[in-house]
Amino acid sequence: MFSIPEQFSNATKANFESQFAIFSSLTNKAFEGVEKLVDLNLTAAKASLEESSVAAKQLLAAKDPQEFFSLAAAQAQPTAEKAIAYGRHLAAIASSTQAEFSKAAETQIAETNRKVISLVDEVSKNAPAGTENAVALLKSTLGNASAGYEQFTKTAKQAGEAIETNLNAAVNQFAAAAAKVTPKK
Repeated sequence: MFSIPEQFSNATKANFESQFAIFSSLTNKAFEGVEKLVDLNLTAAKASLEESSVAAKQLLAAKDPQEFFSLAAAQAQPTAEKAIAYGRHLAAIASSTQAEFSKAAETQIAETNRKVISLVDEVSKNAPAGTENAVALLKSTLGNASAGYEQFTKTAKQAGEAIETNLNAAVNQFAAAAAKVTPKK
């Protein structure tokens, strides 16, 4: 049987390891999101350079101003569609990263909470007589902290959903505006 100081020492070590696991997990999720974003931007930049070169050659080859403006107008619709697709892809990356981030945090924090409750239960079994009120207060405090975390998680999920909704609404508004402005093929 472990003594109470030894139990707390083990619990402190386990808590440190758990916090390090949370930090590592969240850092990995953040880097995965950044990697997706960089990949999206590199792909978009490469495609934009290639398309701009082709468009410039076409515009320079125009024989008269009417053909020039006709070519320019024809290029506006595909450009707007690509911007809309980029916005949607960006929103998907942000939403996915936020969801993975939340899931990783929830998993790690739930595990830490389980370990702390287990430690408190173990310590309370070996607690000296007369400390029942202190143990009950500690359990109540842990319960309140857990409830606070659950509320924080719920609020964070709602904020993530609101951001995703707003991004999608902005992209849809841009798409509607672009459809009104650009000529149809």
